[in-house]
Amino acid sequence: MTTVLLVIDSFGIGALPDASKYGDSGANTAGHICGIIKGEKWPFLRKMGLGNASELLSNTLQGVKPVSEPGAWYGVMNEKSPGKDTTTGHWEMAGLILDKPFRLFPPEYPSFPEKLIRDFIKETGCGGILGNKSASGTAIIEELGEEHLKTGYPICYTSADSVFQIACHNDKYPIEELYRLCEVARKLCDPLSVGRVIARPFDGKPGEFFRTAERHDYSIALPGETVMDVLQKKGVQTVAVGKIGSIFLEQGIDVSYHDAGNKACLARTCEVLKEKTDKDRFVFVNLVDTDMIYGHRRDVEGYFQAVDNIDSRLSKILSQLEEGDRLAVTGDHGCDPAFKGTDHTREYVPVLYQIKGEPGGSVGIRGTFADLAATIAESYGAEMKTGKSFFS
Repeated sequence: MTTVLLVIDSFGIGALPDASKYGDSGANTAGHICGIIKGEKWPFLRKMGLGNASELLSNTLQGVKPVSEPGAWYGVMNEKSPGKDTTTGHWEMAGLILDKPFRLFPPEYPSFPEKLIRDFIKETGCGGILGNKSASGTAIIEELGEEHLKTGYPICYTSADSVFQIACHNDKYPIEELYRLCEVARKLCDPLSVGRVIARPFDGKPGEFFRTAERHDYSIALPGETVMDVLQKKGVQTVAVGKIGSIFLEQGIDVSYHDAGNKACLARTCEVLKEKTDKDRFVFVNLVDTDMIYGHRRDVEGYFQAVDNIDSRLSKILSQLEEGDRLAVTGDHGCDPAFKGTDHTREYVPVLYQIKGEPGGSVGIRGTFADLAATIAESYGAEMKTGKSFFS
């Protein structure tokens, strides 16, 4: 049996009950996009039951009406862990529920503790840093890229997530050297419970800087087993596509493809499914463009089109699966492009779980993302310590 889990990064579907604590009351990534972009949309997701899922929250997705016979088991999931970031969302859907949030840095200069920066400069030998504040990744390289080229100081910045990001021009820091800086930062950030250190290479010249594809995420160590670890013990081959390997530090993963961007990750998924095998497989895919390129930049049209491109590929992915195989689609948090600011939003996420050849139905409003991990594990005859299967 094969299960494909596709995460549409930041595809939220309505503010969680505690969204006010995060300043996110009223956020609804899918809902606001559908309200702004007119006409019928996302036909495959609609057939799976996306519109039905939204109705569970008493929200109608314009242009994505509920269907009478959904192809998938549909529902929405409440994030039980505190936070609204990539690591927290992915870890929880894999069965790891956090009891305390990762460390967040203040947005204004100086964002980072003095000791952290002092130790970073000493251990890397970089001489100094630029930035030291919260910023958009594209904006900060435009602001500080020229000074970075003159001084050689790496640009270090954060966001509303628990991140220490390092941006360096490829002419000043070859990619392996940038990775070395990140490895030092990762060690220094561990005692501070920082979720991720991220390498952000860029190229170009002043006024025309652009980020390149060699981004790499350095996640904090996992506090326990995930669904991939559990499946490996059952002899299931685990395959990661996109930034999944980085999010999970390659733990529990047999094969990891670090493709960048939705187009490459979808193509890789289809390639993996072409390779017929007698082994059971679990294919875990992150589709990052919705969040990284469109959500944070508050590009409603771009976000809609990115989901539309994913939607158009789902039928091919399903056609490559055998009867009884599973196709699951979900999100990891929100990033409402029609909301205020440029940060993630604390939202429910939809969950669509299609068993090929079988009808679907409602799994309701789930209390944790970990229910998805429990469902996947159960389908392979395994059991998770957290979450409850949709079919228990």
